[in-house]
Amino acid sequence: MARHERQEYSMQHRQLGPFSVSALGFGCMNASSGYGTRPEDDDSGRLFNAVLDRGYNFLDTASLYGLGHNESLIGKYLATRRGEYTLASKCGFSRDEDGKTYMDGRPETLQQTCEESLRRLNTDSIDLYYLHRIDPKVPLEDSIGGLANLVQQGKIRAIGLSEICADSLRRAHAVHPITAVQSEYSLWSRTPERRILSTCRELGIAFVPFSPLARQFLTGKCGDVTRVGEDDIRASIARPRFEPENFAHNEKLLIPYAAIAERQGCTMAQLALAWLLAQGDDIIPIPGTKHMDWMIENAAAADIALDAETVDELDRLINEDTVAGHRYTDALMASTDSEKDWIR
Repeated sequence: MARHERQEYSMQHRQLGPFSVSALGFGCMNASSGYGTRPEDDDSGRLFNAVLDRGYNFLDTASLYGLGHNESLIGKYLATRRGEYTLASKCGFSRDEDGKTYMDGRPETLQQTCEESLRRLNTDSIDLYYLHRIDPKVPLEDSIGGLANLVQQGKIRAIGLSEICADSLRRAHAVHPITAVQSEYSLWSRTPERRILSTCRELGIAFVPFSPLARQFLTGKCGDVTRVGEDDIRASIARPRFEPENFAHNEKLLIPYAAIAERQGCTMAQLALAWLLAQGDDIIPIPGTKHMDWMIENAAAADIALDAETVDELDRLINEDTVAGHRYTDALMASTDSEKDWIR
């Protein structure tokens, strides 16, 4: 691809293990799956290049997103810019003969998945490689051992874990140093505050919140969620909080929330990201979007510094006690390792 004319911006950086990354990373999933219609590949390519231009230098993808499609987009459209960003991807899922995905943490599967991802990503090494979910059929120590072998081979540089509880993190960290933990964290999803955040800080591990905008809820742009299709996460795994009765209750919280954003001179999305950034320098949220304007809007949140009174006000307004509905369906909640910290 030809080099394009661009205006370059900078963003403050935070430390993620050996990597200096932008205070806000960019979640790439939406370009392939999760929230309705998939964009045209060329549109996603333009967006990804604009992401780097706007100062994001930490990109998050996974082999699961679009079943390889998302990684292929990065490999195609950012091939000439590989030295400009820290790349995170994930493993831990396989597909059966019918194409259905399932957890698979066997070391040999992680090896194969990594090699396939490297080919799609058009790179020799993945900077941060997460175990996407713990496979209950495989000892965690075996999975981490498999990832440690990938580090020794130079195919990955650091290991991360996604949706992990504090006890599991300690077990994994005893096998090989863990660089980052990724889990859902936002004003309305506070599970990490129970144990995993404090454990990460004790062990010197960065924390990477996904869905920091509460699956668009905290942007005020959700609209009528009853109209989303079954290919939208809000109609499937994240359904409870978007059920009509629960959503009607939760939407009322946005009235005082919008007033706080107006008082701060920022958008509702920027307020949600600024709140997360205020939780500590070891917090690196990864908002994702398919929209160029929203990507640029989110980036500006890195320049917003909230005072302690505003942070406390937001804490009291939107939290697990004031929100109606669980973050996941009951079946998924029961199978998610990070939820063990919540129910202790």
